[in-house]
Formats: sequence, C-alpha cells, structure tokens
Amino acid sequence: MQKVKNSELLLSYIREGRTMSQHEKLWLIVSLSIPSILAQISATVMFFIDASMVGHLGAKASAAIGLVETTGWLMGGLSHAASLGFSVQVAHFIGANDFEAARRVLRQSLVCCLLWALTMSLICVLISGPLPYWLGGSEEIAGDASLYFMVIGVCGIFFQMEGLAGSMLKCSGNMKIPSMLNIGMCVMDVVFNYLFIYTLGMGVVGAAMGTGVAELITAALMLYFLLAKSSMLSLYRRRGDTEERGYENSSYAESNLAPPHHRTTAPAKSFRPTSDVVSTAIKIGAPMGLQHLLMGSAQIISTLIVAPLGTIAIAAHSLAITVESLCYMPGYGIAEAATTLVGQGIGAGQRLLTRSFARMSVGLGIGVMTFMGVLMWIFAPELMALMSPVEEVITQGIQVLRIEAWAEPMFAAAIVTNGVFIGAGDTLIPAIMSLCSMWAVRLTLAATLAPRYGLKGVWTAMAIELTFRGSIFLTRLFKGGWAEKLRVKKES
Repeated sequence: MQKVKNSELLLSYIREGRTMSQHEKLWLIVSLSIPSILAQISATVMFFIDASMVGHLGAKASAAIGLVETTGWLMGGLSHAASLGFSVQVAHFIGANDFEAARRVLRQSLVCCLLWALTMSLICVLISGPLPYWLGGSEEIAGDASLYFMVIGVCGIFFQMEGLAGSMLKCSGNMKIPSMLNIGMCVMDVVFNYLFIYTLGMGVVGAAMGTGVAELITAALMLYFLLAKSSMLSLYRRRGDTEERGYENSSYAESNLAPPHHRTTAPAKSFRPTSDVVSTAIKIGAPMGLQHLLMGSAQIISTLIVAPLGTIAIAAHSLAITVESLCYMPGYGIAEAATTLVGQGIGAGQRLLTRSFARMSVGLGIGVMTFMGVLMWIFAPELMALMSPVEEVITQGIQVLRIEAWAEPMFAAAIVTNGVFIGAGDTLIPAIMSLCSMWAVRLTLAATLAPRYGLKGVWTAMAIELTFRGSIFLTRLFKGGWAEKLRVKKES
C-alpha cells in the first residue's frame, strides 16, 4: 500500500505546481478538514452545554438568551467578514510563494480588525438596553437579555482577534493549532460558565462572562502562535527562515483581485494600512459583511416571527438551533479546508487542481452532513431532553429538528460551496444569492406559515429555503462564473 504523504508536503505540491493523485487530493482535504471539524464540533458542544446550563435555570433564562442570540450572530458575522477580507489575500500570496507580501497583509489586518472590533463593541453597548424590546421581548426576560448582549458585545474584541489569528493560520495550511486552541476554549468555557453561572450565582450574565474569559485567553494564545511561531507568517523573522520573493514579483499582483501595479507604499515592517491592501480586503469582505448584515437582519426578523408564539416557542427555537448546529458544524470545518485549498490553488495558478479540490470538498461535505442529519432525526428526543427539563420545550424541539433533518444535505452544499467561493475571492454573487434565498423564500414562507402552524411552520420554511439555497449554489459551482477567477499559471 502506498504511504500517505503528510498534509504539509501535499500543500507544498500546490505551490510548486506538482501533480497530485485523486487519493492524495482526497487525503489532503480530509486531513485539513478533520482538525476544523473537531474544533467546530467542540464549539457546538460548548454551546450545547452552555444552553443546557442556562436551560436548567428555566424557560425564561433560555428565552432571554434566545431573544438576542441572532443579533449576536450578526455581529459575529461582520467580524468574520472583516477577517476573511485579509486572510484570503494571505492564502493567495502563500500559494504564490510570496511570504513577505503575506506578512505585509497580516500586519495591516491587525490594525484594521482591531479598529473594526472596537467599533462593533461600542455599538453593542449602546443598543443593549433597548434591543430586547425592539425584538418583541417581554418585560420578564428583557433585563437578562440586555445584560447578556452587552457583555457578549464587549467581549467581541477578543472574538475578532481570535478569529483573525485563527483564519490566518488556517489559510497558511495550519489547521491543527487553531483547532486545538478552539477545543481548549470550549473546555475553558464550560469551566468558567459553571463558575460564573452556579458557583457565583450570576445566571444568564454569568454565561456571557464565562464565554468572554475563554475567548480572551484563546485570543492571546492564537496571536502568539501566529505572530511568534508560524513558519510562514511570524513577524519575528529569524536567521535561516524561508526565503521570500519581493512583493513586486508576486504573481498575485497580476490576478483579478489586484491591478498589475499593486504595490505597498509602506516600509517593509510597517503596520500602517495601505490603500491597495485595504481596498482588496473591502472587495472580498464587503459583500460578505453585507451578506452577514442582511442575513443577520433576516434572522432577527425570524426571531420577531417566533416571539409572538410565546416563551416556550422562543426557548424551543433557540435550543433546537443549538442542537442542529451539531449537524452543520462538520460542514463548516470542510468549508474552511476548501477555502484554504482553493485560495492557495489560485495563488499558485493551478486551475484544474483548484476545480478538483472544490468539487471533492463539496461531495465530502454533503456525505458527512447527510449522515449527521440521520443521527439528528433519530436522537432528537434524547438531545432535546439534555437541553431542557420543560416537557413543552422538548416536544416542540423534537418536531422542528425532525423537519430540519431533511434539509441537511443541501445545507451542506450551500456551506461548503460558499467556502470554495470565498477561497476564490468570489463573494459578491454568492452573497446576493444567499440574500435572495433568505429574504424571498424563508422569511416569506415563515411569515405565512407561523400563524397557522406555529414553530413547525417557521422550521418548515427554513428547511425549504436551505434546500433551495444549496441547489442554486451547486448550480453555480458546476456551471457558474466563479471559475473565471482562476488564473492560468504563467510559464516561468
């Protein structure tokens, strides 16, 4: 039997333009996906345990968090978009073997993302008071919901820097360190949550504080491994490190994402943002940020649709979303591997290899999430029983999870295909597709079905929309124009 090569060696094949067998490509996808999948699952387990801890405080506590949860996702999505605007550039430069240019982008990203995070945190603090009332929450849960959101918003600075550092490491091909640190964050979150929620008796606010402390520690460690230990991206260069070509010789400068005259005007070690890097980050990240903004707004409207159904429905909706995330987190892990492979493939100018990585990643994602959907359908009663002791919450949660299980294969297609598009720097059209699907299909159906069928109607609308979104994303993957962004590698 042929010996399997390690992922670092196979990643170097991309940069060097070497041929890879189907077995090697599949192994590389799997080897990069597994750490991310484990980290995503551990993060889901963390939220699962968090929700269970709060759920055992009663339906009001779960409803308080569930009410503002979608707004928190919105803020997190905007942070994620800011990080990817820079990390995709880094992946392209690494694929082109231009590590100095990658570090220039990294330095500028630290400044830009910190400023962005501070702005987001300030907004969260300012809106935390009236937010629960804007979302249709009742007086009995508004106080806890407001305090929870304010603490989570302040801790968003740690979330931003942890996400940026992790994204940079992953785009360099280092999936293990971010995954290990994220798993560690999950463990710390459980410990700190138990301390703040039960030992110190802080309840809902304790859940937010426990998560914030875990994020702070993880952000510090993630930045250490990125800035001091990364062989490609460390800002503390040592004698004997990998040789780099000059930025002006980078083939990336001739790609569709930057004009041929693309050059930095800042000194080699400067952290000062330059117009070329920032404008490219905006070109990649702005469509994603707009997508997260409008998708998050759609999630908030979905919460508004659920809110009139009562506290039990809000609690069941929130807890069922947490349970369902056990299914789709593996898809996000595979999507991260796809982003790395497609990004480096484009930087290396390997058109056919990049297409192959894209299609194989999507197939793997669909297979894994279909299996997870089957498990969710079977074990829905047991999973909901872990989340809440309230019988009405459990019953409604089981019903909606079994509706959603049917949508998991196409949800996987949407998740992983979007990861492919991000790696290609193709974010505008997929963002428009997602927004049209969410607003025209899900919200319209949810508003129509909720008054008659309650929470089951809302989740039926969700399942139909995810199936539709996955279908149109697959169509674009195989027939759309995203592949036009792939450059044919020039002869040296």
